[in-house]
Amino acid sequence: MKVIVDDKIPFIREALESLADEVVYAPGKDFTPALVRDADALVTRTRTRCDRHLLEGSRVRFIATATIGFDHIDTAWCREAGIAWANAPGCNADSVAQYLQSALLLWQQATGNALHTLTLGIVGAGNVGTRVAAVAHGLGMTVLLNDPPRQDRERQEEFCTLEELARRCDVLSFHVPLNRQGAYKTLHLADDAFFRTLQRRPLIVNTSRGDVVDTAALLRALDEGRVSDAVIDVWENEPDIDRRLLGRAFLATPHIAGYSADGKANATRMALDALCRFFHLRADYRIVPPPPPCPVIRAHSLTDACLQMYDPRRDCNALRAHPELFEKLRGDYPLRREKQAYTVEYL
Repeated sequence: MKVIVDDKIPFIREALESLADEVVYAPGKDFTPALVRDADALVTRTRTRCDRHLLEGSRVRFIATATIGFDHIDTAWCREAGIAWANAPGCNADSVAQYLQSALLLWQQATGNALHTLTLGIVGAGNVGTRVAAVAHGLGMTVLLNDPPRQDRERQEEFCTLEELARRCDVLSFHVPLNRQGAYKTLHLADDAFFRTLQRRPLIVNTSRGDVVDTAALLRALDEGRVSDAVIDVWENEPDIDRRLLGRAFLATPHIAGYSADGKANATRMALDALCRFFHLRADYRIVPPPPPCPVIRAHSLTDACLQMYDPRRDCNALRAHPELFEKLRGDYPLRREKQAYTVEYL
């Protein structure tokens, strides 16, 4: 069995090489028809577009993406071509929740807005949105959920309309997949019309997909005071990101909200587990991220402890200093650990 794998996927080398006869590593953006022609499987990230152009005429039978999102896979064409695929739902949910917690605590510190008095609207209550809701509840926030697909399936009264979130929320955080069409279209879900409905000048947070928020519309909403601040981790036209939004956002980071070592280990494990199921291989490997340099944190407060574990200002400052290095900052990201890797001693 021959496998082509994105060379930025961590913790995969030893495990995958114990499973496959031949493993070829390449940057995700450099996957070509010639490279994959005689491969049996691909292990990718979002930077590899898996479609007819890449795969037609190849012997690829299976694609595992070590990501939650799978909009880079042309699933309809793969189904017609008999190519199976698997993603890693929920792999980095706790990492994104960690990012949100630190971002909200920094915003509270900078603005004086007491989080326990505010309402957070979560657009997309899947694996990630659910974890973010738990973090927000822990901070004393009121949480409203919007998730039309779940609402249609479950008929639960706990879900709110997007219009209600626009009316009632002080913070709006997006955690939806990118759907370019259909009943649950999310492309430019936050557009001029949406921003005109806002009533509380909220903080807008996007850690889902860049195209979920219309950049030009968000900038207009910021200029007009309809939106007070923005935390942006995902961008339209990555890696060619909008420099004005980069400077205007409260926090601006290079698509790394889900990039904890724990989340990456989960994603790699899920991708390899799917590969083993498809090819009927024995999954005999362990994937464990390395311990943090300082596993014991001494802190005066929750904010202090959280920012010692992860402070997004470092990533924001790095991107603002060198926006042209977006891909490098993302690809060479120094993976952080989540809270379970630490012991906190409060002073």
